[in-house]
Amino acid sequence: MTENGKHPRSNWRNRFLEHIGKLHLPSWSAFAVGGIGMSVALWPLVVTAWDLLGISTSLAWRLVALGICTLLLSAGMLGMRWKRTAPLRLFWLILAAWAVALIAVAAFIILAWLMLGTPGWKPPTDLTPRSMDAIATRAFAIVAGLGGVALLVISYRRQRTTENNEQREVARLFTERFTSASEQLGSESAAVRLAGVHALAHLADDTPEDHEELLQMVIDVLCSYLRMPYTPAPGPLPKNAKLDRREDHRQRDLEFTSMREVRHTIIAIIRNHLREDTRWRGKDFNFTGVVFDGGGFREAEFTGGKLAFRKAIFIESGGDFIDAKFSGACVDFVGSSCIDSQMNFFGCEFSSGRVDFHAASFTGSRVDFRWTEFSGGRVNFIRNLFYKCTLDFEKSSLTREEPTFSEVDFSGSEINFSNPNGECPKGLLESIHRGSAKTVNLPESWRNSN
Repeated sequence: MTENGKHPRSNWRNRFLEHIGKLHLPSWSAFAVGGIGMSVALWPLVVTAWDLLGISTSLAWRLVALGICTLLLSAGMLGMRWKRTAPLRLFWLILAAWAVALIAVAAFIILAWLMLGTPGWKPPTDLTPRSMDAIATRAFAIVAGLGGVALLVISYRRQRTTENNEQREVARLFTERFTSASEQLGSESAAVRLAGVHALAHLADDTPEDHEELLQMVIDVLCSYLRMPYTPAPGPLPKNAKLDRREDHRQRDLEFTSMREVRHTIIAIIRNHLREDTRWRGKDFNFTGVVFDGGGFREAEFTGGKLAFRKAIFIESGGDFIDAKFSGACVDFVGSSCIDSQMNFFGCEFSSGRVDFHAASFTGSRVDFRWTEFSGGRVNFIRNLFYKCTLDFEKSSLTREEPTFSEVDFSGSEINFSNPNGECPKGLLESIHRGSAKTVNLPESWRNSN
């Protein structure tokens, strides 16, 4: 199934519909009318063939056959839908509607004729004034019916035109707002960039519900801004720095502070939307290589989609995931790093989905999983480096399969799994025994488990 909820068509179906789309509707209408007329004309021959084969020609068999043919015809008409590259002219559209109406009337007449036992038709020998009046009344009814069909077609065409105009207007307004906000995001002024960030966020909230790809496009732009390289904060000045150097240092510090404010605003907007039950949930967020030096995702809910923190760097308070919920999303921390800071997953819930910490490194940091609940999904620590860190899983709810540890290096780290609720995670003891952890606090029942 695709992202918009529709099943992708197979190649043969696409080729078939492409071929059908090249044909003209009037030709198909003529073919259909001729086919039905030929079927009616050859009906006696079909009945004779059935009699020769010894098959019953009772009313029940005829009704069953007619029902099957009707279902096949309906399925064929539904399956032959396609998008035209140019609108059908109104004249041909009305003719097609008349043809469909006449076919429907003919079908009802044939059905009634079959249900009455296929009686013979005896034309009248003479026409009385009363008969002429009845014929005129029926002719007027037929003309009025065809006129009604034409009016319905015209009304439908007008409605479609109105809807298409509305869709074009929505697309035009979205393009204008998107272009304006994107230009603001590229401004040299931090204030203008902040306005562009909020404009894009409002634009994402206003996208039509049947155009989720537009919402994803806005999210991609915001994430792309976070991935853009920027000049880091300048280091401290020496006490005897000259005036021109001090001025350059002040300018660089101002640029960095302005850039960080814009980036933190984007992170806050994403976090706030993931806290609430909004359409932002379930979308893809690409934070590959982003430096998170603040903001964090506290109390966010990752309920679907893909979140890539691959090779991201977490410093200061950028690794704040306190009380976050992971339930269905694929979260990728592969190759990420945390240096002299804190990765805080205190009180998180991992109930489904996948969270991968493969090859992530933590140096001189505190990695906090206290009171975290692992009840489903997959959480992997594979070939990680915890160097001079504090890894704390106190009072966390664990299972044998979650989280899993494999070839993890705990060199110089303090490991705490005190008062856990659950079994010893797979691979934890092997990783502890093969490394040189500073201190290890495990339940006694775990120390002898396999």
